[in-house]
Amino acid sequence: MRPQVTLAALAAVVLLAAGCARSGSTGTHPSVHSRAPQAASGSFGNLKNVCGHGTPSGAPDQGVTASQIEAGVFTDIGFTKIPDLVNAAKVFTSWCNAAGGINGRKIVADIRDTKLFNVVPQMIGACQTDFVLAGGSAAFDGLGVKNRLSCLLPDFPAQVVEPQNNGSSLQAYVLNNGYSYAPYAGYYNWLLNTAYPGSGKSVGILYGDEPITQIDSAQAAETLKAEGGTVTLKESFPVLGISNWTPYAEALKSHGVKGLVFYGEPNWLTSLEQALNGINYKLDWIDANSNAYGSLLGNSLAYPHNYADIDGYYPVEKASSNPATQQLIKLFNQYAPGSTVTLQVLQAFSSWLLFATSADTCGNDLTRKCVYEAAIKQTAWTGGGLQAPVNLAKPDSPPNCFNVEVSSPTGWQPAPIQPNNGIYRCGPPFYKYKGNYPKPLTLADVGKSMSNLK
Repeated sequence: MRPQVTLAALAAVVLLAAGCARSGSTGTHPSVHSRAPQAASGSFGNLKNVCGHGTPSGAPDQGVTASQIEAGVFTDIGFTKIPDLVNAAKVFTSWCNAAGGINGRKIVADIRDTKLFNVVPQMIGACQTDFVLAGGSAAFDGLGVKNRLSCLLPDFPAQVVEPQNNGSSLQAYVLNNGYSYAPYAGYYNWLLNTAYPGSGKSVGILYGDEPITQIDSAQAAETLKAEGGTVTLKESFPVLGISNWTPYAEALKSHGVKGLVFYGEPNWLTSLEQALNGINYKLDWIDANSNAYGSLLGNSLAYPHNYADIDGYYPVEKASSNPATQQLIKLFNQYAPGSTVTLQVLQAFSSWLLFATSADTCGNDLTRKCVYEAAIKQTAWTGGGLQAPVNLAKPDSPPNCFNVEVSSPTGWQPAPIQPNNGIYRCGPPFYKYKGNYPKPLTLADVGKSMSNLK
């Protein structure tokens, strides 16, 4: 439903998967160049006293002692070399622990590097020692869901990728829509009917030939049709990428495609756009997906109409206008200088904040049941102001708000979507999938129920 290797083939798999799972970009963003030390305050944005001192005692659950809380962080960093999730964990725990931890218990981030393929062994390890999972993601996350549910391990993910995991039980996900609903219905409606009326007569979809993006492309086609578009070209390309994009450019031209949905690496899209220029064919718009946000594709001069729906997160390049985003950048300057705040970092930090806020309400008696049930009571979660509100009490619900970025000569900028709630457009058209797609795993699938959670 959303992109993130040295080996080209698997790099593509991960990047595509994360893109489909609406992950964060691996590119850089403009930052606020303030390196003033961050005070050891436990408040973040409009969230007061998320972290603070206390006098904890006892060991009420696995991974919790009188002095610390152990949280597992899934990442593919050993394969992708992308440090976003590790950086987010470092910054969050450093900041929170400096403020006193969670009611006096310090957070220990247990980095669980899958190296892409070792999801199950890492999940088995997490089941043996961790209190929860927080602020993490893995490209093949669906492989570990049964293990996680079998050991009743709550998950506060930064992003989910595979359908078995998206919306699975014991998951508190800070994303703007449920798995049954098209994440980009409002976005496509805007592109087709407001930004470029008439472009819906011929829309193309190009995607890397990989199981996850096969599902994503099918869902995109269904959504586009529901919003008034006609998909006249739907074609895959080798997951390794290709050296010559001209045949694909020619196919877009021969089908008269006006709008394009692209599931692939940003540099591949750049090559495709160069091929389109080479045959003198212009598209009205390109959905580059959120994987491209932050990449140099944003500085496109040849193709200024690259767009990316960034899932209701406040744009990093506008941080000076948003206290929460500005605070996050300052925290990165303090605890991980030289690291970049990306869309994936925003998602991870919001997930960490949700976990900590929920755990704080449990006081000394910190159990999995308490922290999970506290999280899913949040009806308008914003991560302290990092994102548009999300109702975690109704996880499988349609998107509430969206916002879109567009490429420009100076980089990514907010698109003119006629926002009605700050920079967000809320109450957009929504669409519930009718196609037959894989469903998320539940506790019942492993012979468990909520009554087993203590």
